[in-house]
Amino acid sequence: MRFVVAGGGTGGHIYPALAIARGLKDRYPRPEIIYIGTAGGMEADIVPREGLPFRGIAAAGLKRKLSLSNLAVLWQAGRGFFQAYRIIRELRPAAVIGTGGYVCGPVLLAAALSKIPTLIHEQNALPGITNRILARFVDRITITFDVSAGYFAQREKVRLTGLPVRPEILQVERSRCPGKPVIEGGRLSFLSFGGSRGARTINLAMVEVIEKFAGDPRIDIFHVTGKAGYHEFVDRCAARSIDMGNYGNITVKSYLYQMQDALAVADLVLSRAGAATLAELTAVGIPAILVPYPYAAENHQEFNARALEKEGAAMVVPDQKLNGKLLCRELELLLSHRDRLSEMAAASRKMGKRNALKDIIDTVAELVGKKY
Repeated sequence: MRFVVAGGGTGGHIYPALAIARGLKDRYPRPEIIYIGTAGGMEADIVPREGLPFRGIAAAGLKRKLSLSNLAVLWQAGRGFFQAYRIIRELRPAAVIGTGGYVCGPVLLAAALSKIPTLIHEQNALPGITNRILARFVDRITITFDVSAGYFAQREKVRLTGLPVRPEILQVERSRCPGKPVIEGGRLSFLSFGGSRGARTINLAMVEVIEKFAGDPRIDIFHVTGKAGYHEFVDRCAARSIDMGNYGNITVKSYLYQMQDALAVADLVLSRAGAATLAELTAVGIPAILVPYPYAAENHQEFNARALEKEGAAMVVPDQKLNGKLLCRELELLLSHRDRLSEMAAASRKMGKRNALKDIIDTVAELVGKKY
């Protein structure tokens, strides 16, 4: 059986598409899966490394302000549609699945017009423009956050599935293991990170946090600066006479390759609010202090973070308000009120969708079953 998956522009669209591709391989015997993405996008490099056939088309997004450049974008969109239409007519897949990004527009529209079963997956609490437009044409819409359903007029098409989470995250056992950060004597294990490149606002706030809590027997701090911010972070700590080697409760890394090891023992996380990060936190049931990236498209990280805050799984601090004093104050409150932390953990676990991939593949199977 042949399937097409599409998604591009950012890792937030590409990696869920790859997860769905793996899910299809596990469900169907010897499936043929072709990935359609933007010819010059990240996916053109990432997808072939995963062993999937890749077909590139033209794709671009409209500027939000009136601009002559939008004429070129419309030309690209037209080219992309006809390229996608030819590929879809050639392949005649059993279903086409899109995970967002401009490339999904022409691909899913071409599939819908060709009467091929279609599904889109929306990662964020605030659906992207492409998916909101495609909702009128596709057969199913799977969502990560329940609140997203309100943005789609076609409610009968919507299924709440969650976002596929890496298998190694799901296998996490929150226990003490060799090589992992260690909680001893009821100490709070606090993990902070800002993504692979880091987040300068978080790094600046964490300098003051480390200064205050260095050597404090109540807490272990594991901070990931990101590769771009590591040297500045270390220099700022040195300027405050903080020698991290003198304290047994402070660990600072530029990058963490085995994030599941840190999540295995984390009692609290400080991070941005990307959909994949939040899916992992809720799958494991970890409460969080979330600092949404302020320049995310349509401010979608703010919507993601507020969805967790509404359920009591997280507290949200806008990027422009985050500083060391505020963070130190919140940590002191949580150290003094462990019951609140337990309540947040329970709320996080309740939001987790550990079977997200299975539920998405089940939805695809439902569509395919109607055709075959």
